[in-house]
Amino acid sequence: GMAREEFEEYQRQLLEEKIERDKAFAQRKAERATVRMHLRDKYHLAQDERDDAQLHVAGGTVELPQELAAMVHSEEEEEEEDDDTGAFAFLTKLRDMDLPALRDRALGSMEEVKEKCALM
Repeated sequence: GMAREEFEEYQRQLLEEKIERDKAFAQRKAERATVRMHLRDKYHLAQDERDDAQLHVAGGTVELPQELAAMVHSEEEEEEEDDDTGAFAFLTKLRDMDLPALRDRALGSMEEVKEKCALM
């Protein structure tokens, strides 16, 4: 087998690797918690204490990876754009729509469905 010194060195390396893995895992969990907190804030949902605990374990503020930060910010920008133009664009389209023609088309479709049902 191994000499005692080799075994102790091996155990120390295993412990160091475990500490590094645990640190990286805590960092990833904190990043996910940060994204959840951003999304809950964005959609006005109640925050979860577990997310705060994850941030505390990782040492407070967490720097999001660029991909996650870009995802959160792009969703925020899309929502802002939708808020600004969504309702007005819909009302403008509704005003420009030919409602009598739409009604006639819907009634015509209903007549076709009634004929097909009568045949079956």
